[in-house]
Amino acid sequence: MSRTLQIIGVTSELGAGTRGSSLGLDAMQIASLKVDRSFFLRHAETRLDTVNHHLYQETDLAYAKRLDGIAEMYGRIEAAVSNSLKNGSFPMIVAGDHSSAGGTIAGIKKAYPNKRLGVIWVDAHADLHSPYTSPSGNVHGMPLATALSEDNLECQNNQPEQETIWHWNEMKGPNQRVQPQDLVFIGVRSTETPEDVIMEKYEIPNFTVAEVREKGVEAIVAETLDYLKDCEILYLSFDVDSMDPSISVGTGTPVPDGFTEEEARSICSGLLKDPRFVCYEMVEINPLLDDKGNAMAEAAFRIFKPIFEQVEAQEKD
Repeated sequence: MSRTLQIIGVTSELGAGTRGSSLGLDAMQIASLKVDRSFFLRHAETRLDTVNHHLYQETDLAYAKRLDGIAEMYGRIEAAVSNSLKNGSFPMIVAGDHSSAGGTIAGIKKAYPNKRLGVIWVDAHADLHSPYTSPSGNVHGMPLATALSEDNLECQNNQPEQETIWHWNEMKGPNQRVQPQDLVFIGVRSTETPEDVIMEKYEIPNFTVAEVREKGVEAIVAETLDYLKDCEILYLSFDVDSMDPSISVGTGTPVPDGFTEEEARSICSGLLKDPRFVCYEMVEINPLLDDKGNAMAEAAFRIFKPIFEQVEAQEKD
């Protein structure tokens, strides 16, 4: 049975260290005016209520800032994604900061509790920190740790508050949602030692930008999907900071030597041809940081639109 595509807007930005990613979807909608004026009329989004009012309050959770609000958003995202999947839709998520992805993964597993989930993380960062290891306390660097249920206590350098620990355990949930061997990184090039320890411990593959260019996108896509051949369902998380800052610095944590727009689009497009995919997410567009007008959102829309239309066409076949 074919699935309808549902755009879910998660305009939360509690997990980032800079402000503005909550405006990413709006910026992308403005960008669409140059390319396909009626796109968001034809494909209206479901936008979740946020708790961004936490930004105006001081946070006393030093090692996982505003984790109380982020835990609440996890629940909202989990419910929205799960309901979308159970209703026969394919969620196409445009979110603010990357902490949202932990809620997305929770929602996928809630809808498919008995299916083995593979995760492909196209990003400059590994996002494997926990409140026990994070040097910044910014939770957008932690979503995969919640999915793996990984505290990484062997690298502990923080003593989180009891409230933090309570919310953190709540976000991890009662069961591990993703096995480490079912995770693949593409483009990761900025990590800290605790993340390196986890990547090495579980031998999580990371296809670097240089490797993608050496082997070609098609080969990397094939290797990635073959590595995850035992997974029954797949989820692709795309952070725009996987792209090079020459495109735009309109993202919270830009890192040099990233993908071109065409490479990013080709990676996502190639992967999403696999029928096992059940969800796609794009995150971290921040127009307040853009040094070229609305360039990052424009690039993001030029990636999102053809991918949306590709998946839509595949679902009709």
